[in-house]
Amino acid sequence: MTTNLKRRHNRIRAKVRGVDTRPRLAVYKSNRYLHAQIIDDEAGKTLVAGSTKEMGKDKKTAAAQKLGVELAKRAKAAGITKVVFDRGGFRYTGRIATLAEAARKGGLEF
Repeated sequence: MTTNLKRRHNRIRAKVRGVDTRPRLAVYKSNRYLHAQIIDDEAGKTLVAGSTKEMGKDKKTAAAQKLGVELAKRAKAAGITKVVFDRGGFRYTGRIATLAEAARKGGLEF
């Protein structure tokens, strides 16, 4: 991670915390893939996870949309409806925004 990204990430993580009633939806964006997981910070456990690696050979934004819908489906199956969104220091645009909107449409509240 670059220095500016680390700073933004630390600033966000100081404010965003996932608890058992409202876990944290953390997103990581590499040049090629998007990874997302729903984490209970109190227990230190990942409850649900997914990646665009699983979504097949789509364009990046289309894969992000599929990941958001799939993550919402998996979260509902695990009994999670409300989350706190952690964009991980990345700007809320492009693939990050697409994933968030698809997760909202899939039924997650944040």
